[in-house]
Amino acid sequence: MDMKLLLVEDDPGMQTALKRTLQNRGMEVELCGDGRLALERWKAAPPDVVMLDLTLPGLDGLLVLEQARRSGLDTPVLILTARGTVGDRIIGLNTGADDYLPKPFDLDELEARLRALHRRRAPAGRAGGEPAIGALYWDRESGAVHWRDEILELAPREAALLHALLARPGHAVTKERLFELVFPGEADVQYEAIEVVVYRLRKKLAATGVKLVTLRGLGYLLKAE
Repeated sequence: MDMKLLLVEDDPGMQTALKRTLQNRGMEVELCGDGRLALERWKAAPPDVVMLDLTLPGLDGLLVLEQARRSGLDTPVLILTARGTVGDRIIGLNTGADDYLPKPFDLDELEARLRALHRRRAPAGRAGGEPAIGALYWDRESGAVHWRDEILELAPREAALLHALLARPGHAVTKERLFELVFPGEADVQYEAIEVVVYRLRKKLAATGVKLVTLRGLGYLLKAE
């Protein structure tokens, strides 16, 4: 087994079908149908990835996720739910989810998303615990962003944008929040100016193996290829 997965889903039929399918694809799957119990198991033995339904007995899925993040659990999370509105996706991603897949879904897509979450997890072991994704990491002391052994040449606003995204690798950051961080107190700047900074930063990241991804209606995130 190459991935330990905690599947938090209260529907017995869905539990059985997903466990069988994902085990056949090389994953070790632990099942849990109660939100409160799932949080306890997550804390006791953190898996590689958590697949989390939102509608759960005991503790709602969003509360499970919120409490896990407050406890310092950084396991990648894929939300799997019938709640498919943009508002629900924003709430889930802002609470700390890494990806979102509404039901019904394609099993091949589900597997691809789970493996992508497993692969792109930020590397451990940086001195001081600097935010990192792929081969990019941010040295908070100097303010520089490194790619391998090189320092990226960034304009101040590009650096501010990249710092904001590196602080939450794999998580969507809203356009509104990024505007506040990149143009603090600049009331005369047009809101669309953030898109210009995104465009310039995206070009500078092209060779690094890290993509600056636009999620329509959600914001922007960094994703390691």
